[in-house]
Amino acid sequence: MITTCQQMQKAEEVAFARGVSAAALMEEAGQGIAAVVRQFHPQPGSLVLYLGKGNNAGDALVAGRELSQVGWKVYGRLCAPAAEMKELPRAYLGKWVEMIGDARKRDWCQGPVVLLDGLLGIGFSGGIKPELTVLANEMNEMRQRYHAHIVAMDLPSGLGARNAVEADVTACVAQIKDVLLENGADRNVGRIAVVPLRELQDVQGDASAMVMTARCIREWLPHRPNDMHKGDAGRVVVIAGSRGFLGAAELACRGALRAGAGLTTLLVKADTYDLLAARVPPEVMVKCVDDYREVLEMKADALAIGPGLGFEDDDEVLEVLRHAKTPTVVDADAITMLAKNPETLDAMSGLPRLLTPHPGELQRLLDNFPGWHGMDRRTVTEMLVKSHPKRTLLLKGCRTVIATAGEVTLFNSTGHPGMASGGMGDVLTGVCATFAAKRISLHHAAGLSAWLCGRAAEIAGRDGLCASDVAAHLGDAIRDLKQGCW
Repeated sequence: MITTCQQMQKAEEVAFARGVSAAALMEEAGQGIAAVVRQFHPQPGSLVLYLGKGNNAGDALVAGRELSQVGWKVYGRLCAPAAEMKELPRAYLGKWVEMIGDARKRDWCQGPVVLLDGLLGIGFSGGIKPELTVLANEMNEMRQRYHAHIVAMDLPSGLGARNAVEADVTACVAQIKDVLLENGADRNVGRIAVVPLRELQDVQGDASAMVMTARCIREWLPHRPNDMHKGDAGRVVVIAGSRGFLGAAELACRGALRAGAGLTTLLVKADTYDLLAARVPPEVMVKCVDDYREVLEMKADALAIGPGLGFEDDDEVLEVLRHAKTPTVVDADAITMLAKNPETLDAMSGLPRLLTPHPGELQRLLDNFPGWHGMDRRTVTEMLVKSHPKRTLLLKGCRTVIATAGEVTLFNSTGHPGMASGGMGDVLTGVCATFAAKRISLHHAAGLSAWLCGRAAEIAGRDGLCASDVAAHLGDAIRDLKQGCW
């Protein structure tokens, strides 16, 4: 469920009318925000509360109180004298928060430095006032120069305006707001986390789209029965790799293996057989074929086609795409082939296909669809599947979008800028094929895969991250998904 800020404000009014107190909501919201901070920073450090005049500051103060009790050193930065704050946040201010001057000039204790953005809430509109601009700029400068981590509450302050806060995490209170998903918002929003509020869980909003969280997608994850064998876990066949691009095939296979494929087979031509057989994990079966169309006679539960494949055998690949009845993940060079051969794209519209383009590959596909200019990512993605009920499209990017005709459009919430590195899409292709092989819908397979790859990257860390690290941490990401806490 995605709501507007106005719908959220209306829901709060309805809650107050039935006797829910603002203080009770503030307590629950602040405790949830503190939990989000601890989720991303388990070890205590320094917390700076950037406080506006409204109730958003009260949420921040409750979060600060909670974190101070588990070892965090808490400081406060006020945009105005405390007497100008609303009654509730002023009551929470107390004496336990140490007021400081310019936060950029302070020596912090050991541990992370987290800046909690409590300047503006969902009632904001227009430009940021000068006194708030000073603090927003200070936060952004500390993030750039000192690598402080910014956690915004509900919305990054000033979102959509100049000098808006650039958050690493946005902790959405009760429901996710639509402005967080607009084109260009990702730079300010960062990772999306949800802070549930019991009294505001039934807000009316857009039910045709959702942001994936562990709590809402873990039921899609297939459960393994005790007597399961490798044939039950899915047979994945990968067609990928060519001279100079052997790593793409290896990464796709690693993604399939680490996501839990029972049997993974890589089809290659003779000129790369020796090279790839020597470098892929030992669990991968490497089969040399004279013609990729041989896969049409093989036993497979899902195909993954495209990473590093090259274009020397495009006639064979296109025929596989036209005729394979097996659920198929189409990526990289295979998408470029479809862009050059739109008749094949049309011919396979009744077959189960998951296309996973990055923005550049999407641009090539859109050359065949006049009139798309000016559309946002969600609209374009939905347009490309609208008349093709078995086609799913996963548009990669900072906020991955997944659409299938008749299904709820999905936005991914996991991941971080460290994933801006080659090979991430190759791992994703293998993961998608594994879940497709487990006989779940391509829509859910795409959603699970995007979420898990993003979470695996978070576990591996931002610094020095490469695609093979994401594959290696997929098991940890699956564990987190099962626990439903992310």
